Parts: sequence; structure tokens; C-alpha cells
Amino acid sequence: MKASTINKLEIEKFTKIAEEWWDPNGKFKPLHRFNPIRIRYIKNSLIKHFECQNKDRPLKNINILDIGCGGGLLSEPLSRLGANMTGIDASSRNIKIAKAHLKKSKLKINYINSSPENLKIKKKFDVVLNMEIVEHVDNLDLFIKHTSFFLRKNGIMFIATINKTLKSYAFAIIGAEYILKWLPIGTHDWEKFVTPKELIFKSDKNCLKLKNLTGVNFDLIKREWKTSKDESVNYIAEFIKY
Repeated sequence: MKASTINKLEIEKFTKIAEEWWDPNGKFKPLHRFNPIRIRYIKNSLIKHFECQNKDRPLKNINILDIGCGGGLLSEPLSRLGANMTGIDASSRNIKIAKAHLKKSKLKINYINSSPENLKIKKKFDVVLNMEIVEHVDNLDLFIKHTSFFLRKNGIMFIATINKTLKSYAFAIIGAEYILKWLPIGTHDWEKFVTPKELIFKSDKNCLKLKNLTGVNFDLIKREWKTSKDESVNYIAEFIKY
């Protein structure tokens, strides 16, 4: 039996609510709120790493692969910043929604219905994004192996996920799903959360060296996400392919 990173229950879960991807007040409202900080973080990091000079389209000519792209919430803003975007998702419904939204945005993004291990592309990318996806896949080792395959040497991989701590269980599951109702109950499984130490170890086995690790926290007063030194719940890990 061929090894797979696809968790069918996770795919079904997100396929059922795919129609709400672009509704800022729908089931993906937390992701809409989270989007500005992750776009800013990715943009600033890539400008520095690739020494970008274009002020209007700072990510011009940078080839980015967005894995688990969903409806395109991250792919579209990065495309507007000049990046050549390719987005893949194992849910055909998500890809259909993403492609439909391109008719409104008038952007050129290559969306493909595929998981990393089944992706038939020989191209190597400057950047690979694994944002809010690793906690929803099966076989994390295999997932990192296949996603790193598409990253060129000295390219950057971003992995945004949730730490496996008691605090993350309290905040990301009990708080966000049961108390605040930010997310549908069952969105996350604490057993699939991964510590930075474990993620770094698994990534290093695939020629990915940690460049930066930063926490991401929600400011209840300003009602917005911000980066911080606190990695106990959400965090973004940035790796360089060597």
C-alpha cells in the first residue's frame, strides 16, 4: 500500500465548509484575522532573504508553492505582491473555490488538486509554504520529505502550526472551539500538534536548517495577531534548504 499524507477525515471536514473560505465572518473568520500577520511575516522575511528591490511588487519573480492552499486566502495576497504562485490542496472542492475566486480577483495562480506525494511537477520553488497544514496531515515525516523535495537549494520553507503543550490545548481547543466558538468543534486534534523541537528534528532529516522561530499570539485588547517570543501555542518556523 502506497504511503500517503492524506487524512481523509480532515479533508472531509474542510470540504464541508469550503463554500465559506472567502466569507470574513464565516467559519474561516479566525484565518481571515490571522492572514495579515502571516502575510507580513512572509513578505518581510523574503524581502530580506532574496534582497528584493521592487517597492511596488516586492516578491516579483519569486516562485512560491502554497501547500494546503484551501480557497486561496494566502496565495492571492502573495500574488498581488508579485510572486508566481502555485497552490495545491488535497480537497477538490477547495481548489474549485480557489479557481472560482480568481474570476473576481483577476490574478494568475496555478491551482492543482493534489497532495505533495502525488504532485507531478518537476519544478523547484524558491519558497514552500506549509501554513496551518502540518497539524491536519497523516505521517508528518513523509509530508516534510515530499514538500522539501519541491524546494530548491537555499530556498525557504515556512511552517506555521501549533505547539503541543497544555497551554495550546487550553487555548487552541478548549478556548477557541468550545468557549469562544472561533472554530468549529473538532477543528483540531491535540495529538497532531507538534513541538518546535520535534519539527526541527524532522526537518533537519530533509536538509532543512532552522533559520528563525517565532511565536504568534492573539492580542485580546487590540483584537489582532502579533509576533512574539512566546511559542507555547502558535508559532512559525522558517527553514533554509541546504
